[in-house]
Amino acid sequence: MEDEKFLEFLKIQGKQARYVTAVCTGSLLLAAAGLLQGYRATTHWLSLDLLEMLGVETVAERVVIDRNRITGSGVTAGIDFGLALAAELFGDAIAQAIQLGIEYNPQPPFNSGSPQTAPAPVLACVTAASQNVQEIRRQIVQRVVTQLQTANTSKAIENLSS
Repeated sequence: MEDEKFLEFLKIQGKQARYVTAVCTGSLLLAAAGLLQGYRATTHWLSLDLLEMLGVETVAERVVIDRNRITGSGVTAGIDFGLALAAELFGDAIAQAIQLGIEYNPQPPFNSGSPQTAPAPVLACVTAASQNVQEIRRQIVQRVVTQLQTANTSKAIENLSS
């Protein structure tokens, strides 16, 4: 998120892409590049607040399609994301054939795959175990937000001067 060359690459590619997509915390990269502003998007549940800090309207869903922006939540939502994208590109029948072909018929042994359904002790355990990584991400996002605000202020001053 702090690699200016990479973010510039994303910006350039995003301007000409038919679809701009990410799964899991890849959404943070798109947001840092300014590609999700004005769009609804999702990311892993632990990072939804970070995506929001980057000025994105967050949605706690497995797949969010907003015009040509498609984002998926956690890692396993990547399959849902892929099927949704296949449906966008080739229609429902093709996406359904892919789903059958990979035998995607999830029947998880537990109903703890989201913070809304996980037992409170499990949620607390995962949240605590992720605390250090999330704090590092939060610090990075805060630096990126500060850089974006500084850049926007500089552009506003330039526009006033000209």
